Amino acid sequence: MGTVGTVTTWTWNGEPRAQQPFAQPFAWAMITLDGADTPMLHAVFVDSADDMATGMRVEVVWRNEREGHITDIAGFIPAVASTTGEPAAMPSDVEQIQSVRTPIRMEYTYTPGRALSQYLRAMKDKRILGDKCPETGEVSVPPRGVSSVAGKPTLPELVDLPDTGYIESFNITRVPIKMRPDLTPPYVSAWIVLDGASVGFMGLGMNVEPEDVRVGMRVRAVWKPDDELEMSAQNILGWEPTGEADEVITDYARVGRLEQGDDQ
Repeated sequence: MGTVGTVTTWTWNGEPRAQQPFAQPFAWAMITLDGADTPMLHAVFVDSADDMATGMRVEVVWRNEREGHITDIAGFIPAVASTTGEPAAMPSDVEQIQSVRTPIRMEYTYTPGRALSQYLRAMKDKRILGDKCPETGEVSVPPRGVSSVAGKPTLPELVDLPDTGYIESFNITRVPIKMRPDLTPPYVSAWIVLDGASVGFMGLGMNVEPEDVRVGMRVRAVWKPDDELEMSAQNILGWEPTGEADEVITDYARVGRLEQGDDQ
């Protein structure tokens, strides 16, 4: 796209705030850059509202120090070149942009609540807790404190579950995880159903080749060393085969891979 565009609509900002692009009054405008189909919102620096008009041509003002981010655009000013509305010609020696990678970071505070707090504290002791629906008896991991089926509270009673189960479904993942350099793609992302649980959760396959993983494979948790345990679900590094006979899955409709009655 070009660095020149057309104002499609605008409004005057007579009292700028501290974190806005300009300290003096300016215009907020919807600007359609040459080559774009949709407009973008940005600031236009002019002396007064009398200098603004829908359809006027504006051009980008770049910051002196750029980081490859949208904030590299300091704002827009009226274009010095033609104001006829004709798109500016793209220089022939400019490489066309195919994609843009924009780093985004967000920090937040998460409060787990009573049920998840018990779950995380138990994790430090290599224990896995779930909650049991008072109506259906279904056990969910991790616990939420309320049954997702009946909508009734499950506290204060939580259920201790073993760290063994089976793979209900899986896929082969070929994207590395930045925080897990020990996992070399391809590896397995699996839906793990613990013994005694009714609902599964996501886990990573370990100590097994992806082509050897199958639905029904029995697995057990691979925990962090005891001196590294903390109140975190990341205490479980992954799930490895136990070598036991595969789990016999009868509810294929739930797994979503086969219909009941299929001859498999």
